[in-house]
Amino acid sequence: MLRLQDEFRDLFRRPFGILFPDMSEVIPLLSGRVVYTVGDVVTDSLLSRGIYPDIAVIDGYTMRSPFLRTPLYAGASHIRVINPAGMITPDLIAGLRRALADPPALVFVDGEEDLAVIPLVIAAPRGALVLYGQPGEGVVLREIDDAAREEAQVLLSYFTSENASIK
Repeated sequence: MLRLQDEFRDLFRRPFGILFPDMSEVIPLLSGRVVYTVGDVVTDSLLSRGIYPDIAVIDGYTMRSPFLRTPLYAGASHIRVINPAGMITPDLIAGLRRALADPPALVFVDGEEDLAVIPLVIAAPRGALVLYGQPGEGVVLREIDDAAREEAQVLLSYFTSENASIK
């Protein structure tokens, strides 16, 4: 598993894509696209508008408080994984790969889902869109291309390996 080194945590507070102050600005960009969401609020925001992401990654919390509207994503396979805060575990990687192989899927993370954006960007198909919330600022949209994958690999360099790798 990989652990984010404490001295690099601030790097992960920067948007890893285009920051939009409001979800309504993102909605027109989603039509006809493969869409993945990371986070309860972003996922709920799409589902409440009748937009069903191909993959949704949630943990039942928002900003460390229980999210009381945990989305019920009917018709999606449900995959449960364990991923402690500040980590990227082999279980998370395996769950994301299962979801990518057979969408639609809801990946429920026991722990924290925030860092799932990194392995999702690495594994997702070219042209897919990843959406996640930027606390207090809005929603981040990242289109999957070579530059996104390269940046995700750089972000992985700020982790230390503990007992396993995600390759």
